[in-house]
Amino acid sequence: MLERIMCGIAGICRLDASPLDPQARHWVQAMTDRIAHRGPDGEGQWLNGPVCLGHRRLSIIDLGTGGQPMHSVDGRYTIVFNGEIYNFAELKEELSSAGACFQTSSDTEVILEGYRQWGVDCLARFNGMFAFALWDAVEQRLFCARDPFGKKPFFYTVQQGRLHFASELTALEQLRGQGAGLNLTLRPEAVMRYLAYEYVPTPQTVYGEVESLPPAHWLVLEGGSLRTGRYWDMPVPDENDRRSTDELCEELRVLLARAVRRRMVSDVPLGVFLSGGIDSSIVAGLMARQSSSPVKTFSIGFTEASYDESRYARIVAGTFGTDHHERVLSAEECADNLPGIISKMDVPMADASVAPTWLLSGVTREKVTVALGGDGADELWAGYEHYIGFKVAEWYNALPAVLRRKVVEPLARRLPSSAGYINPRLAVATFLRAAQAPAWQRVQTMLTAFTPDMQAEILSGSFRAQAPGFLAPERLFAPTREQYEHWPHNTAAPLARAFHVYVRQFMLDDILVKVDRCSMLHSLEVRAPFLDRDVAEFAARLPVDRKLHGFKRKWLLKRAFADLLPREILYRNKRGFQIPVAEWLRGRMRPLVEDLLSADSLRAQGIFDPAAVRALVDEHVSGRADLRKPLWTLLVFQLWWQARNGSGTGI
Repeated sequence: MLERIMCGIAGICRLDASPLDPQARHWVQAMTDRIAHRGPDGEGQWLNGPVCLGHRRLSIIDLGTGGQPMHSVDGRYTIVFNGEIYNFAELKEELSSAGACFQTSSDTEVILEGYRQWGVDCLARFNGMFAFALWDAVEQRLFCARDPFGKKPFFYTVQQGRLHFASELTALEQLRGQGAGLNLTLRPEAVMRYLAYEYVPTPQTVYGEVESLPPAHWLVLEGGSLRTGRYWDMPVPDENDRRSTDELCEELRVLLARAVRRRMVSDVPLGVFLSGGIDSSIVAGLMARQSSSPVKTFSIGFTEASYDESRYARIVAGTFGTDHHERVLSAEECADNLPGIISKMDVPMADASVAPTWLLSGVTREKVTVALGGDGADELWAGYEHYIGFKVAEWYNALPAVLRRKVVEPLARRLPSSAGYINPRLAVATFLRAAQAPAWQRVQTMLTAFTPDMQAEILSGSFRAQAPGFLAPERLFAPTREQYEHWPHNTAAPLARAFHVYVRQFMLDDILVKVDRCSMLHSLEVRAPFLDRDVAEFAARLPVDRKLHGFKRKWLLKRAFADLLPREILYRNKRGFQIPVAEWLRGRMRPLVEDLLSADSLRAQGIFDPAAVRALVDEHVSGRADLRKPLWTLLVFQLWWQARNGSGTGI
């Protein structure tokens, strides 16, 4: 029986390999205590010479064994591991044939023996989600790694001659005032990037001293030096793939069914997040086909008809005969919960759908410990309108300049404005701004909250002076350009590069952070079949027109599962969780806005210009402009800031 555990990890290792002070055990204990929600079922610390490792455990399978830190049979290797290796059985068989001895049924032990056999190359063989740290007592080497898409977090800092790492930033924050001597200072460049992206792009964090290990990367500390490297990369699309649609559909059905089956192994109750969209409905349907009992499904509904899509989830549940659980809320309940939810996040991240994701995680955790979801499908299969926008922008730019300036742009300014889910005028204005941007910047322009010009207005002069010239687009958006130009020139079309930007930025630092934190704060594990490495590589290699076929998003995915899904689901438009942010900021959340963005608060903080922020608020509240995105981004930062300063962990 396989033992799998979702959890939190933390640790300290001296660079010069000299013994740690015994106090290090208490420092690691403080870190693991701070992330106890990631593993409420058990804990462990291990101190030996220059290294101390800590672990919090959320038991999923083979509940009686598999405590961590775990040691190899001969005691040479010790590991703390957060995640799951889904192909562990095949690897265990291969390792056993090569002479490896196992004392548990754990996938954790497969990592230990895999590293013994293959070294760093073991990572290329793991299909799973993971973050781990492995100590080699003979070589005095610490080996750490993060999964290919970054589902599991890994933060680290090198200070005081020591490497400190943890699953969340809040754990590292515990070492201020603990005698460990960590400095964690707000980095102006990170704040500027947060205001633009609504998150701080990996590997940077909001703290100047801390980095996030990128997905598909390893980190090795040995001989006093720290080095990192990549072990896997997204495949380049093969535009010469001539396989028939039927062949591709059959392969996709096999791969995704296997990915779902791998994620259904559990000794604790298991269910699925069911929004009623294409992705979660496919997962629910494949689970139902492979389950001997009704699958448990979970969804959130709203009392306001304009925001409620729960009927689609009920259609899917009825089709597949699931044991469906639904919680109906008012939009106001989401608004009331938002400040507390954001305050619990270890990183500032301004995706307003964090509220329903948090609430859905809570509802799900009442019945199960593990849930499958549809994460990754929108990014890998062109689920967002922005993919169409990217393609249309190329056509738009081919129009005569006079037609664009004299006809299209004036008409766009006459479109109606709305505080609802879609604001036509705002949407078209955003598209036009993106169309005018360089191709490498186009995706991010459609997602940007504060443009460089807007930041120049709202940031105080003294704060901007700490990062002179950083608001130049080439510097502010450098992470996007790096991802867009990741592949050598002439190896991928512009739209294929846009896919890479979405996966390596928006999915990583928005979608996966949101789901990981909201679920783990409820001690709930979420598994993502669409991010199975075999499924993801299949999607990435496809010619772009098999995913975005004309204006048809997720074209091949829908073709492959047309016989599985109800017609009402197959042909509905994607909308996602609908949050009336524009309306809230003018009404229910107005007192919070006035409090956190008051002139006195902003002057005391020293980051923002009070008069400029006041003008921003007035423009939105009066209805003269729809500034929901920048204003919400600013409010989230203030909530995150207040949570740290108000709890005695000031920045």
